[in-house]
Amino acid sequence: MDKQSIKNILKILSLVGMGLSFLFLLPIFIGVHYQEHFFDFLVFDAGFFLLNFLFYLVVRNHEVALSIKEGILSVNLIWILLGVAGGVPLYLYSDISILQAFFEAISGFTTTGATIYADIEALPNMLLMHRSLMHWIGGMGIIVLSVGLLSLINPNGSLTLFKAESTGIKLEKITPKIKDTAIQLWLIYLLFTAICTFLLTIEGMNFFDALNHAFSTISTGGFSTKNSSVGYFSDDPLILWTITFFMIISGINFLAHLKFMKGDTIGYKTEEVFWYLVIFLTISLALMISALIKTDLGWFEALTHASFNVASLLTTTGFASNDYELWGSLCVTLFFIVMLIGGNAGSTSGGVKVVRFVLGAKVAFAEIQKILHPSAIINVFMNKNVISPNIISATFGFFLLFVFTNAIIVVYLFANGYDALTSVSTAIACVGNVGPGFGMIGPSKNYAFFSDVDLSILSFAMIIGRLEIYTFFLILMPNFWKKF
Repeated sequence: MDKQSIKNILKILSLVGMGLSFLFLLPIFIGVHYQEHFFDFLVFDAGFFLLNFLFYLVVRNHEVALSIKEGILSVNLIWILLGVAGGVPLYLYSDISILQAFFEAISGFTTTGATIYADIEALPNMLLMHRSLMHWIGGMGIIVLSVGLLSLINPNGSLTLFKAESTGIKLEKITPKIKDTAIQLWLIYLLFTAICTFLLTIEGMNFFDALNHAFSTISTGGFSTKNSSVGYFSDDPLILWTITFFMIISGINFLAHLKFMKGDTIGYKTEEVFWYLVIFLTISLALMISALIKTDLGWFEALTHASFNVASLLTTTGFASNDYELWGSLCVTLFFIVMLIGGNAGSTSGGVKVVRFVLGAKVAFAEIQKILHPSAIINVFMNKNVISPNIISATFGFFLLFVFTNAIIVVYLFANGYDALTSVSTAIACVGNVGPGFGMIGPSKNYAFFSDVDLSILSFAMIIGRLEIYTFFLILMPNFWKKF
């Protein structure tokens, strides 16, 4: 790696680090407000800012011209930086190891929502806010935030980095400049967060809980301020329905929301949104019926909890309104399917994404048609547009890498003595950025029983999932480092 590349990456990391240190002031202010011991957090944050500022001073006059390889490497290094920076405050204020803290921070920034804390309510308020804030930063994508910073340096560099973590099949530019698109997306994100916080407050949550849950909801993260997650508020169905609504809209491509703000509803009229809503409604109704049979819930309670938990797992948020593992094997099976699917491309959700399943089904149908009609030219359409072979091959390549990644983790966990259900659901929950799963990581449990080595592997599983597989595996290829 030459000096030019090192300076490019160092400038990116230092800018992200300085931005992060400013955002970390929010939990410090919470500590001040609640008269908690915030001094250690403040010292760390000041030191973290100073370190990044010194690095920035070294390369401040360097003009960034980011190549694809540098963009990909920067994305991966940023996630390591986030894990370390987010984990140190957790390590300072709770009796956990540094690797447990790293896992919790990665879970926060990747919006996975898996936690090693058994007693969340015992944590200081500033740590609760710190966990939710990590969700909120990672939800829209730390790289989208980086786009705003990098665009001040070099528009081409920001475009390169934005492509590296784009969560859709292809990047769609809504405004002429990526910087403007990123800023407008963040404004919508802020608006949704503010509305969600306001509604939860007037519905009975105190402001602190409302803000934390809004951060986790809009980011589809899942960290809560309560041990029983949103189940703590289950006596108020209005709160559950409000969070359900915001989870669902946060699982839709934010570019669709941006178009809507400009007076164009076409973003909501895609096949992906249609099937996303069909999946949500169909499985919610099926689970409501199953819950009526298996539990003593009334029909409205069953519908409320079914819709909430389906929305939570479909959008990979990871909240729980009750222990759905007690609903029977059929419900567990349906929930398992839902957590595989994920939300829309371009949303804050993790998972495989609905669009890939829709495209996969269309390709499979087209192949069957070709067998029946060998001479016919059969194209695959999505939203009335022909899908190119490159996108199809990339989609199936993603499926293959997703299965491969999960298989490696399942084999590792199973070989280390964990049962099959726990091993499979842990792999999917981490790579899919879902959080809770089944077995030993069920909705009423946590990840504290895993060893530090296990948690390190699961941390990278979450990063791989957040980077949509390809961006991580690219750096493992020998050709990636040639002529770097």
